Amino acid sequence: FWLKWQVVLFPVEAMGKKSYQNYGKTFRKPKRPFEKERLDGEMKVIGEYGLKNKREVWRVQYALAKIRTAARTLLTLDEKSETRIFQGEALLRRMVRLGLLAEGEKKLDYVLGLTAAKIMYR
Repeated sequence: FWLKWQVVLFPVEAMGKKSYQNYGKTFRKPKRPFEKERLDGEMKVIGEYGLKNKREVWRVQYALAKIRTAARTLLTLDEKSETRIFQGEALLRRMVRLGLLAEGEKKLDYVLGLTAAKIMYR
């Protein structure tokens, strides 16, 4: 997937050893673990796209949530704002490069319309 693992070095005083630890969340567990509709939907998605486990479904949903949150915060800014222009273009370029948006859909509104199914289909 496009999420990269990042490594941080934590120096440990004892005997000069270094600890290589990943940081940053890659998925988020659901708040209600035994909700029937959600469980059925996840099983359907796993079967349809041939995923290994539910963590892969949660990972896609978490990545999509972060992308949509970024787009939502950019939409609250003024249209002439430098940060909205610069970060908005970067986000749209990344979505086009990943194949989630077409060239003609280069607007932040289309980013909000992305679904987990579209990401998995890609």
